[in-house]
Amino acid sequence: MEQFQATLARGLSAWDYGPLMNGGGGPSPAGIANPPAPAPVAGLRARDDAFYALKTRLHQRLLGRIDLTAAENLPADQLREQLSDIVGRLIEEDALPVNSAERRALVSELQNEILGLGPLEPLLADPTITEIMVNGCDRVYVERGGRIELTQTRFNDDDHVRKIIDKIVSRIGRRIDESSPMADARLPDGSRVNAVIPPVTLDGPALSIRRFSVTPLRMDDLLAFHTLTPDMAAFLAAVVRARVNIVISGGTGSGKTTLLNILSGFIPHSERIVTIEDTAELQMQQPHVVRMETRPPNIEGRGEIPMRALVRNCLRMRPDRIVLGEVRGPEVVDMLQAMNTGHDGSLTTIHANSPREALLRLENLIGMGSGNLPPKAMRQQISAAVNLVVQTARLFDGSRKVTSVHEITGMEGDVISSHELFAFEQTGIGSDDRVQGSFRATGVRPVLVERLARYGIQLGEGMFDPTPRQT
Repeated sequence: MEQFQATLARGLSAWDYGPLMNGGGGPSPAGIANPPAPAPVAGLRARDDAFYALKTRLHQRLLGRIDLTAAENLPADQLREQLSDIVGRLIEEDALPVNSAERRALVSELQNEILGLGPLEPLLADPTITEIMVNGCDRVYVERGGRIELTQTRFNDDDHVRKIIDKIVSRIGRRIDESSPMADARLPDGSRVNAVIPPVTLDGPALSIRRFSVTPLRMDDLLAFHTLTPDMAAFLAAVVRARVNIVISGGTGSGKTTLLNILSGFIPHSERIVTIEDTAELQMQQPHVVRMETRPPNIEGRGEIPMRALVRNCLRMRPDRIVLGEVRGPEVVDMLQAMNTGHDGSLTTIHANSPREALLRLENLIGMGSGNLPPKAMRQQISAAVNLVVQTARLFDGSRKVTSVHEITGMEGDVISSHELFAFEQTGIGSDDRVQGSFRATGVRPVLVERLARYGIQLGEGMFDPTPRQT
């Protein structure tokens, strides 16, 4: 602590606010004769540009004069107390026009810069935000309730955004620079991060953070959100317990990974699970779990560990079930073979807009991994491995629904045969701009009922009654 105080104290006499304040020994900010009194703010988001410029310069100078290593070793409470004292002295010495609320907020922001992710910390602390999108230093958007909105959050400049990105990716041993301008990473709470910097982006660094709840969602939460019906939930829980191979299909942001997490919760705790992901985000609740993650190549272009290598390796680890975060390449060949060779009950996700498109995409991915197979052989492999395709979608109003559940029943000639068990039918848009529609069973009794019976699972009599259920 003494080192931290001494380092800070050395810089106090060197402060010069001349370029920032009229009457401080230098010119006024361009176009401002006298800095106006700051508007009331919550969290030091000054609406007045002159005050924001002052706050930005204050941040830069203070951060340039502290020993970050010493600061990071201090407990958060002690660091806040030290920063409060120092900021108070600076405010008094230079007669800065800030009130007590702004002073507290300034201390909080400085603490976030040192220990956290700077301007992103208040957004990460907001449980209503499901996605954070940074489009350069001065445009930060968030998603709440499925709707995107612009925030008042700003970074100092593009370099400030780069520093935050570097802090995120370096935590998990990854890198981002001009030679490798894209990176996937994750936050300690499991939230998924994607960062892209120039020269790939033309208007400064771009950062997106898909939030994951510290407390994982459960099936009851999906029912409360009207994502599916109780009958659909009961059926999906039953097929997971009966070791049915499931592919969850959907577009970006449709809730595939969330549903995968929830369904994995129905796997018995006595089973050994191996998870494989590009960026770890699955939240398994079982005690016997081995988690693996791919590795990108290093700066010399070496050391890459692709998804397919992990899938092959996990077969030697005696898994009862394999949970693959997403299939998007030749690893699908090994995944389907695993589903056919004693690893029943495995789960994965795939990007597709319908169950039929999901099957077509699986076929295309098999072609990437083993181009010598004829189309019929590929389809036979898919129909033998996959039992169920669950389709998710993000609708116009931002809500997410399980829009279809398809059972794969085998082959008819050269075509994979399947039938729909449950569906969501949109009927219109309400006066509140919310999607209106209903869930229904198609009336088809699944072939999987016999498999469920072997596991001692009995389904409700009216589960497949085609009467619509309103959302």
